[in-house]
Amino acid sequence: MNFLNKFFSKKIVLLIFLLPFFSNGQTTDSNAQTEIKYPQFKVQGLFQGRYLSGFTHGIDATTGLQHSNDDAVEDTFDIKRMRLGLTTKLSEGFDIVILANFADFKSDPKNKVLENAFARYIFSKNIGVMAGQFRPAFGIEELNPADILRSFDYSNQYTEFGNNGWASFQIGASVFGSFNLGKLPVSYAFSAVNGNGRNQVSDKDDGKQYSSRLAFELDKKHNVNFGVNGGIGEVLNNKVFAVALDLTADFKLTDKLILQTQLEAKQGINHYLYYSLAADSRTGNINDYEMRGAYFLPNLRYEIKYQKLTAIEFSCRYEYFDRSFKINSNARQTYTPMAGLEFGKGYTGRIEMGMQFDNYKRNIANTTAYDNNLFIIQFQGRFF
Repeated sequence: MNFLNKFFSKKIVLLIFLLPFFSNGQTTDSNAQTEIKYPQFKVQGLFQGRYLSGFTHGIDATTGLQHSNDDAVEDTFDIKRMRLGLTTKLSEGFDIVILANFADFKSDPKNKVLENAFARYIFSKNIGVMAGQFRPAFGIEELNPADILRSFDYSNQYTEFGNNGWASFQIGASVFGSFNLGKLPVSYAFSAVNGNGRNQVSDKDDGKQYSSRLAFELDKKHNVNFGVNGGIGEVLNNKVFAVALDLTADFKLTDKLILQTQLEAKQGINHYLYYSLAADSRTGNINDYEMRGAYFLPNLRYEIKYQKLTAIEFSCRYEYFDRSFKINSNARQTYTPMAGLEFGKGYTGRIEMGMQFDNYKRNIANTTAYDNNLFIIQFQGRFF
């Protein structure tokens, strides 16, 4: 049985690389008047700095760790991201992407710093392939870089699903593209990854994680998109899975006032939690450890376009997340109200201010599972 699993696993990975070559490919314009010179280089960068102030005594502002001896740093400045990226276009449709976050050097940089490192070839709008280290498509947040999020940061469920190999930066290969189902535009992605995070020497075992995404553009005018995501895999000889649904919709209230909304829900086995527990303190069935969560993010955007000020935004994300809802459930509810000012195009400059309210089903002393109220001011500058 293990031999068959390995055989079919290799066949699936091989298919990811071969499938694009069975497509029609891309056409060349024989009437082109000028020759395009390659390689072409594009440099991108992002700085995100924060001031954090805890409103709950005895809790670290940066980590959320509760200290029963009151030995906590409750006010601090922090550099969240200092990213530098390079996209090198080697030919039409073929590029190599590198992205590093130098802010990761402030702590142990092992398995950090390097974020994106992949090669990508787009044969046509219908099909493309990439391999290396990238973020597999598995929901809304995985498709958005941190500099254009409509809140301070990614959701709690994004972080936990990243720990479990479905989101965040993973090493593997992916096939992606778009097509029309009648008159309905559909985009898709299929990924095969190691599932043990970024910058790893090798996979932790022979198991792989396979995920897919289908997104349906139901209404282009109002940005109504519905996504269906699913994944299966094997981790240390145990079967794992994850599923997710997501929805976006925008409503133009006036010429300058827009209500942008996001809704996302996910559920899956939390093998990251299961294997972090001592063998004598967990059950023998990995299926007993499942995580699930959902968030709703409305963002009210007023496009003022006054001198250098582009827009004013108000958002409030509500999230419910439980990293183990079957055993030792300790659900976390997070409210993140935020006000932001955008300067320039595409969040070139951005100042945000708001709060993050964390409420747990029960507090556990000397851990991060503790009620916390945090005040945040964040500034970002980016070029692209």
